[in-house]
Amino acid sequence: MLGKSMNQNGGRDAAFSSMSNGKQEHTDIELGNNGYVDTQRLLLGGDKQLYANSLTSREMQSLTALCDTFLPSIPVSDLVSDESVIKFYTASASMAGTPQRLAGLISNRLKHPKQWLMRLTLWALSTWIGTFILCGNLSLSSRFPYFQSFPMVSQKKREEIALSWSLSYFYLLRMFFKSMKLLTLLVYFTQVDENDENLSWKAIGYTGPDPQFKIKTKQLEEAAPIEYGRSNEKKQEQKEEIIGPLYRGIINLSNPRDITVETLRRNGFPVFVLPKKNKPPSLSHPSLIIRCDAVVVGSGSGGGVVAGVLAMAGYKVLVLEKGNYHARNNLTLLEGPSMDQMYLSGGLIATENMGVLLLAGSTVGGGSTINWSASVPTPQHVINEWSNHHELELFDSKLYQEALDAVSQRMGVQPEIHDEGMNNAVLRKGCQELGYPVENIARNSPPDHYCGWCSLGCKDGRKKGTSETWLVDLVNSGNGAILPQCEAVKVMHKRKKGRDKNTATGVAFKFGYKGAKDICIVESKVTIVACGALSTPPLLKRSGLTNNNIGKNLHLHPVAMACGYFPLSSDSWLEREKKSYEGGIMTAMSTVVADHDKSGYGALLQTPSLHPGMFSIVIPWISGKDIKDKMCRFSRTAHIFALARDIGSGTVKSESSINYQMEAVDEENLQKGLAKVLRILAAAGAEEIGTHHAKGRTLNVKKVSSHEFERFVKEESSRMIRDLSSPICSAHQMGSCRMGIDPNTSVVNQMGETWEVEGLFLADTSVFPTALGVNPMLTVQAIAYCTAQSVLDILRRKKSR
Repeated sequence: MLGKSMNQNGGRDAAFSSMSNGKQEHTDIELGNNGYVDTQRLLLGGDKQLYANSLTSREMQSLTALCDTFLPSIPVSDLVSDESVIKFYTASASMAGTPQRLAGLISNRLKHPKQWLMRLTLWALSTWIGTFILCGNLSLSSRFPYFQSFPMVSQKKREEIALSWSLSYFYLLRMFFKSMKLLTLLVYFTQVDENDENLSWKAIGYTGPDPQFKIKTKQLEEAAPIEYGRSNEKKQEQKEEIIGPLYRGIINLSNPRDITVETLRRNGFPVFVLPKKNKPPSLSHPSLIIRCDAVVVGSGSGGGVVAGVLAMAGYKVLVLEKGNYHARNNLTLLEGPSMDQMYLSGGLIATENMGVLLLAGSTVGGGSTINWSASVPTPQHVINEWSNHHELELFDSKLYQEALDAVSQRMGVQPEIHDEGMNNAVLRKGCQELGYPVENIARNSPPDHYCGWCSLGCKDGRKKGTSETWLVDLVNSGNGAILPQCEAVKVMHKRKKGRDKNTATGVAFKFGYKGAKDICIVESKVTIVACGALSTPPLLKRSGLTNNNIGKNLHLHPVAMACGYFPLSSDSWLEREKKSYEGGIMTAMSTVVADHDKSGYGALLQTPSLHPGMFSIVIPWISGKDIKDKMCRFSRTAHIFALARDIGSGTVKSESSINYQMEAVDEENLQKGLAKVLRILAAAGAEEIGTHHAKGRTLNVKKVSSHEFERFVKEESSRMIRDLSSPICSAHQMGSCRMGIDPNTSVVNQMGETWEVEGLFLADTSVFPTALGVNPMLTVQAIAYCTAQSVLDILRRKKSR
């Protein structure tokens, strides 16, 4: 996202070429029945893209001044001898090229309903009258003509202005501050140069990508090329090690048309090529028609399960995935590029009022590829609520329990930990000191999986997301294929004779071909949509479904954090080598406030994955110097968050237009969670603690009385959260097409089939009846497994006719 374009693939390309009779073979490899596989494309996971800038010169002047306001050049004392620290403090955002990179993101990547207002504000700040209106007296000069534009205001005054915006009475100013602070810091701390390095990383104690992964990548580049004289079994093992387990099932439709058609046919999918017309392809005249038994839109925890189950049962299955496939050994593990490539909208999604920052996967494997491994079963009180209050018999059935067991076994879910990372060790230690409940989190990875980079893709496949499990079943069955970078446009459906409602007939999707948009239709017996709680509702609406519940009842599991600084100390229980970003992301959790007033609602305490970019956007900004001081503590600052099972809900109009309203009780539960988190951090030995409220107050625990400590905890944990003064994040979105027993209050029935269209099933977190309250991966896979059984019944009936 924020770095160079990778043109130095020579070493890796060489690993996929061989010398035969003195001639170098092409890197495209014939692989058995699957035909043409473009390994070059499977290795594009390392690309980093710069986006073109379309901002005006006036907008750029204001943007540059804002970037340097947040990250100015700071003079360094002569006593500082560390060159990396000197370089970090003395470099401003503009010196690092951040404004140009950020302008490209705003121009091409950022999609938000209020984006026009951001650009209007940037333009206004380039004028003296706009600056005076937005900044007030702080923008005035003591010299004639007194009025000046924002770029002309001194650095000190600009910092004061920015700080005043963060707590302004005017909501739009708070939104503008939050947006610009977030984007500036995210770009600055994730951008990389031609050596994949960032000028701040050494100063803040960050290694960049996992050092072990970098060593392995270097060994791969230096390895001997694939030896075509070896046995087919050995060659396949070598290719799978290099490219990943799905290489035989990935079909890129951007390849030459004849090769694509032949590959699909070799996989058993009838393909019809329509004659070309003078006008571009459209829904009424697509370029290709592909036929299969089932088409699955989305390859994440829901779609992956359904696809694998159906293919293993002998049915022909096509999986459409909007994101790309990133081969495990060619991941970059660079925060910026990985977010751009593997997260929905590059990770740049927020609710319309900027109240909640949203993270969702958009890659082969979906959220299971970039999530934090937590595999928590559906809580019994939630099962009781869904089966009793919502009258959904599925969740109290033997089938659902069998589904939980089946998906847990397939993903290798287990609770053991050999070594614990810094954040989780702090959470566990603090809970033990205070007598709070704390337990291991079951993970879909082995006990010795000590990797803090899994939010950027799993480097070795030991985290068993769908791209390492269910989608592998799909490919190994010989009955399925995955089409990456193919975005569903519309679910096709029509009224059949003698039916009272329409029947799904397939999916129309778009993809890039020869520099233009192409349209293809998949005709299928059943259609399964599983593109997530943010993307499924817009697709259904584009497809003509009119159920009033589509897009409503969105729950987000809002998250609020607090942090504690643990300096290097010889007498500390926390090992000196521990760093905040290393180790298993989630291995411990506390339910101390998870069941408020026996309601089944409250807040779960867990730990996040925060690499420098994400770390910088959640901590408070007080001044340019303060943010650099805080970043220098990055590697020894532990974070713990409170995750609320929310009663409040929102609506999804489109992937970029999301509204959400947190209820007062949700805010209260987060506040209670933050109070416990502050106590846990202090009990674990933190020298300094604080929340992420905009005022940025902290407390040196070692230097205050118990009375001062109690007052601090009470004051900081009781501050408002819903007013943009604290960052609220969400990595779990659910409920936007909920399951129910009545079409007036739900979108799908207990089989996962939509009330409106026969043969159209949903299999993602959008079907959750309410917020879940825990990490949703296991629950969505179990529901998808049950839905797959319903789909199998339909396919068997169609086959027997």
